[in-house]
Amino acid sequence: MDIFSTLKKIALSEKKTIVFPEGNDKRVLSAAVKLANEGVIAAILLGNETEIGKMAADLKLDLTHVKIIDPQTYGGLEKMVAELVALRNGKSTAEDAKKMLSDVSYFGTMLVYENIADGMVSGAAHSTASTVRPALQIIKTAAGMHRVSGSFVMERGEEKYVFADCAINIDPDATTLAEIAYQSAQTAKMVGIDPKVAFLSFSTKGSAKGAMIDKVVEATKLFQEKYPEIPADGELQFDAAFVPSVGQSKAPGSKVAGHANVFVFPELQSGNIGYKITQRLGNFLAVGPILQGIAKPVNDLSRGASSDDVYNLAILTAAQAIFKD
Repeated sequence: MDIFSTLKKIALSEKKTIVFPEGNDKRVLSAAVKLANEGVIAAILLGNETEIGKMAADLKLDLTHVKIIDPQTYGGLEKMVAELVALRNGKSTAEDAKKMLSDVSYFGTMLVYENIADGMVSGAAHSTASTVRPALQIIKTAAGMHRVSGSFVMERGEEKYVFADCAINIDPDATTLAEIAYQSAQTAKMVGIDPKVAFLSFSTKGSAKGAMIDKVVEATKLFQEKYPEIPADGELQFDAAFVPSVGQSKAPGSKVAGHANVFVFPELQSGNIGYKITQRLGNFLAVGPILQGIAKPVNDLSRGASSDDVYNLAILTAAQAIFKD
């Protein structure tokens, strides 16, 4: 079963509410209506109801099952302002909060915070920072987590792997690497992968020396101590982590070497390059970035996203909400 069939099955098991701040974007509108009409999610679109209605009519879309909230006329705005002021803990006045909430990304994030929505999908017309910053300021990280990371699920036929961090943390230290590995193992479980975590390096088990390798060794140790129930090993070169014969030769006795399916890169540069090489040369589908470590699911679209991309990311976000529950 492909990843989105798996995630859609999860999403259909318990209909979650997803808010789309960019309700006046044709791609977003089309995807949200399709999802709502299929009964996969309950959809909230932000924007002017008349404008969205006209766009829907032009596209021949039925808005019956979609809720539209106009931030400009929202009845719960004063309550939302008071909550945001409290959350900002003296960093913002009521006037500041009102200005922030005029940004649909902040408004949508507050709907998630207030449990009016279970998750948010944004970014079709906004930068990644515009999506992630409100989530970090308002929803914050999940219990026990200190960082947000970005993973990709790489899929080709029956093959599925998780690569991280490929989107957020530029040069994570050992503690952060261990946290990224845990978050990525949870993402793996969500998509039906039994996680076996490899901490990647240009060295395998001391074949080279240096501070970059020491960081990976320390991250592996921290992870193994904190999460002994999840198989993990490092430092491993990619071939030692992936190819059974190489793993047996370079890391004999390892339960992960040669069989890894969750790959933790030592820094963002190699992670980003690695997933794109796999995608382009290996013809893998790259699903992501999946934002990990946030208390409630918020996910970011590429500004070049298609309606299908919006549709799929909303399904993933709904599945994350169910998985977190």
